[in-house]
Amino acid sequence: MLSFFIRRFAQAALVIAVMVVLVFFGVNVVGDPIWMLISPEMDQEAIEKTAAALGLDKPIFEQFIHFVQGLFQGDLGRSFVHGEPAIQLILSRMGATMELAVVALLMAIVFGLPLGMYAGLYPDRRSSRMIMSGSILGFSLPTFWVGLMLIMLFAVMLGWLPASGRGQTVSIFGFETSLLTLNGWQHIALPAFNLALLKISLMIRLARAGTREAMLMDYVKFARAKGLKESTIIRVHVLKNIMIPIVTVLGLEFGSLVAFSVVTETIFSWPGMGKLLLEAIQRLDRPVIVAYVMVVVVLFVVINLIVDLLYSVLDPRVRITGAKA
Repeated sequence: MLSFFIRRFAQAALVIAVMVVLVFFGVNVVGDPIWMLISPEMDQEAIEKTAAALGLDKPIFEQFIHFVQGLFQGDLGRSFVHGEPAIQLILSRMGATMELAVVALLMAIVFGLPLGMYAGLYPDRRSSRMIMSGSILGFSLPTFWVGLMLIMLFAVMLGWLPASGRGQTVSIFGFETSLLTLNGWQHIALPAFNLALLKISLMIRLARAGTREAMLMDYVKFARAKGLKESTIIRVHVLKNIMIPIVTVLGLEFGSLVAFSVVTETIFSWPGMGKLLLEAIQRLDRPVIVAYVMVVVVLFVVINLIVDLLYSVLDPRVRITGAKA
């Protein structure tokens, strides 16, 4: 068991090390941020001074060594535009993005799991076919278009929910959250649903496939032969067995919710990391872009590691297979 954990930690560390190299050089070969920061009236001497102040006058490999040294100290550079530590800017927006991702994930579970299980238990019903058709739409419709339609319907035409912003927040142990206020939930409802739509469709298909497979297993037939109620069979035998692959996929999908919330945050003016990233790309603010990508990479690796370890606890066969490999 210990060797399994050590091997997974080593793999995670290797992935992060490789991504540090790819992210730094990938971002630094795109464009020249100096021309985004200077005034057209500045002479060559002033341009060179600006480049020196930002450390952009040094060779790329020297910049990389300086970046790695700062990385071990928790310093990912200072924003060219804001003049603040890039990691501080990212972390200041991270709470809003995490709120959005958590609510979207909860929506995927609350809506997708029961609908998918229903479609798996009663595949021949018309309602089940409608659910599966709806899941196809969830995969197909562009996120930006769905967001605009949600704003037009619920904010403009009906006036039920606000179209932008985070809403009222309260401070809990130094962290700002909008999930403890009614106004905050009104603001997060539309962007969270927009972000969750694809995951709801994914959850429906996963739950349906898992339910259809579980219902054909011998343990379900044996439970019926013993005279157990159908609700008990579904809750004890079916739900527990389909949750292992679902938990695995959901863990990884949570990382994608955080990473790919850029479109949703932009449409709904949600003050999260994604909106900050888009602004940084428009201004070629390299330290902020690198800090964002590194935070997302670490988040993905950590979530993947946690899911991998939890999966090995839930299913000992994973540890046995890993030991043989």
